[in-house]
Amino acid sequence: MAQRTVRVALVAGVAVLALLLLLATCGAPGEGKDGKGAGDGRGPGADSTAQARQHPAPTPVPRLQVPAAYDTGPRDAEGGPTGRGTGWQIVGGSPEYAIVHPPARLLGHVERSGADRFVLRAYDAATGRPVWAGAPWRALSDPAYFPRLLSLAKGDRRYFVTWSYGKVGGSDALSTGDSVVALDVYDAATGRQQHVELPWTGVPVVTGTGPGILITDGAATATVVDPLTGRPSAVAAKDLRPPKGCANCRTRTEVRGLTSKGLLVGGRSEFWVRGGWYSRSVAPKGTDPASGLPTSVTPAGHVLAKWRPKKANGWDRWAVHDADTGKVLGTVDCRRPALEPGAYPQAVTSPDGSYLVAGNLAFDLRTPAVEGAERAHCLQEKDGARPLTLTSVTDDGVAYGTTSPASAGGTPVEVPLATAVPVALTDTTVLPEAEVAGTGLFRWTDRQDRPRLIGYPRR
Repeated sequence: MAQRTVRVALVAGVAVLALLLLLATCGAPGEGKDGKGAGDGRGPGADSTAQARQHPAPTPVPRLQVPAAYDTGPRDAEGGPTGRGTGWQIVGGSPEYAIVHPPARLLGHVERSGADRFVLRAYDAATGRPVWAGAPWRALSDPAYFPRLLSLAKGDRRYFVTWSYGKVGGSDALSTGDSVVALDVYDAATGRQQHVELPWTGVPVVTGTGPGILITDGAATATVVDPLTGRPSAVAAKDLRPPKGCANCRTRTEVRGLTSKGLLVGGRSEFWVRGGWYSRSVAPKGTDPASGLPTSVTPAGHVLAKWRPKKANGWDRWAVHDADTGKVLGTVDCRRPALEPGAYPQAVTSPDGSYLVAGNLAFDLRTPAVEGAERAHCLQEKDGARPLTLTSVTDDGVAYGTTSPASAGGTPVEVPLATAVPVALTDTTVLPEAEVAGTGLFRWTDRQDRPRLIGYPRR
């Protein structure tokens, strides 16, 4: 393996003030007088006066049509809007954002810093106030596209991670430079920034569902990077240690995620946590123990898996498992093939982890699972109704989504999980992508084709 490069540079105290004064007179952050990069220094992001000047002045928050649970601003006696909108917004920047949870309050967002550089800014999700900004950097990928962003937790520490993939020697396809995955890891509390580069062949898949940054080739090769030290640990296919006697574990082997207990690995029809639990021993009641297929892992510590009943009946049983122990937290049956195995459906949870939705599945995880209890729902077609795709859920147990597919004119809906009865919203309703610190996050593109991330408080 080519040499790994881990570069870390921290700037503190008087050095920060001196550097900011120098930048104020010599050019933009991270640039020399000629506008070119002045090095790879990395330092703790501070909500400094200089950085505040670089941040665009706030603009009036637009008032979108959103679900009634969110406050977009004051209204007059007749219910019409008055004055300036309530909430906050970020104009421009990456189509991605990340939140740290639990507790979910800080939001990370990648924005441009010049023609070919990017900067990660952290915002208070409740107020939209900038908290800190990292040092600008160049991504290895085409600068026309934003680098990717994710978040993760290790113990009581929370991290943001930006990453890109390309060649160190240049972006030209004929470059002889080594192909690497470049990571910038930020301590969410302080903005302390660490740069890590790993040699990599092929297109990487990078996730943050566990206590480390997981990089895979989409199959059985993986590397886990410790977000605290930046130290990588490579895992070869021969080191995945399938359970003894599992014939289905040695074909179609794929690293599916990272849990606090180790790698989650799937085979043809069984799965296991390396050094931990095995799907056959945690199969839901009434299912074939050798039929489990994991589809999604959440940062909140859940594994969503599909199982076949012992008696074939045209249905699949979907289960949410505790990622640490494999314990079944909830199950629901859905007609096959309403949901396909593989990487779909992707599961998302409420900020406190009490609820989970995925495709047309919804689970109440607040109390221990009981077979037959209506704390899990499969929202399939009934009496000619269109199926639903749920995309977010709140701590109050209200899920949002659309009749499927949304791209073909699907109708926005909200679903109180206490009743699991969908309520249709107006076609112009913009749905929350997530809820953080009592604030709904909404994506919208204005007439100038500028993306906006808007936060409206819950009423």
